[in-house]
Amino acid sequence: MEVRIRLQKSSKGANRSTNYRIVAISRTVTRDGRRLEILGYYDPSKKPALLSVNKEKLDAWVKKGARMSDTIKSLVAKLK
Repeated sequence: MEVRIRLQKSSKGANRSTNYRIVAISRTVTRDGRRLEILGYYDPSKKPALLSVNKEKLDAWVKKGARMSDTIKSLVAKLK
């Protein structure tokens, strides 16, 4: 099973701003499908944008062979 680290929408409804969870998820699952683990969250509607990542969990998944999406790579680079 190939695992990806990517964004998953977490807000529902037309009047709410969109925010995202950073999740470890199987490559074959849809964007909003069942996740393996939540690694953090990202809320771009706030000024400045809120970004929280559990670095230990992220590193553990990467060591297991999980690949980060391009968006996650850029967000994590901003944290460093």
